[in-house]
Amino acid sequence: MIKIICGPKGSGKTKRIISAANDAVTVAKGHLVFITDTKRYMYDLKREVRFIDVSDYNVAGEDALCGFIKGVIAGSYDNEYVFVDGVARIAGKAIKDMAQIFYMLEKVAEMRDLKLYITCSCTEEELPEFAKKYI
Repeated sequence: MIKIICGPKGSGKTKRIISAANDAVTVAKGHLVFITDTKRYMYDLKREVRFIDVSDYNVAGEDALCGFIKGVIAGSYDNEYVFVDGVARIAGKAIKDMAQIFYMLEKVAEMRDLKLYITCSCTEEELPEFAKKYI
């Protein structure tokens, strides 16, 4: 399952994804992973949520982000929730050009029964067709 949290810059997407991660702690049977490119919100997450700042690993570009996420998921079969804040920002691409990463994430989510939450800085109307099914 993939769920996109979208909205223009400054609309509270990060607060919503942090809230979703913290809420998931109460129902999750497996691990929760939060991936972003800043340490700014590290202390807003409950300690049960594994926080990863991709800038610590020099992740740049869509292929690097895809590989990084796959590696995190492959690292433990107990991963149940993965939260990615700012996928387009981390990948350095516009959301309209990111069909490949969403296709990959959908396949991995199905294969491993993961719940993926992703923030995108755009309005629902600006989301490309391939991403609208995840709202």
